[in-house]
Amino acid sequence: MSRTDLLDREVARAMSELSAAAKRGLGDPALAELVVIRASQLNRCAFCLDMHLAIARDHGVSRRQLDLLSAWEEAGDVYDERERAALALTEAVTVLTGGARASGSGGGFVPDAVYERAAEHFDAPRLAHLVALITAINSWNRVMVARRVPPGGHTP
Repeated sequence: MSRTDLLDREVARAMSELSAAAKRGLGDPALAELVVIRASQLNRCAFCLDMHLAIARDHGVSRRQLDLLSAWEEAGDVYDERERAALALTEAVTVLTGGARASGSGGGFVPDAVYERAAEHFDAPRLAHLVALITAINSWNRVMVARRVPPGGHTP
């Protein structure tokens, strides 16, 4: 199967534009890469991990942060509070099982406390871009995993 058979060109362009707009709007390329890597770890997407680890290194993300990302909650001061809030939101949006389902909870599957913590560190436009970035990488992860795309062959 050629790479052009993996995803319709128009769909791929739209997904790429969403990803790029979300990253630009977030305004922090290193944080954006931490977010997409963490989602890709959770979704077990080797293609996206391979690509975004390389991009993260290019953006100056430390080896220590990359090495400890899968255990970020236990990593002490390796991540600042803003990064921790973004990573918590990434996990909540990616997994969508931690929140209350009861009507009137206001949280859906993303716990209110996680969302509120992120809102303390990101103004409304940047929070919207963060959620869009998390949504975009989850879509990419699902496409690449479903189509069984192996790591490599990307052009960061």
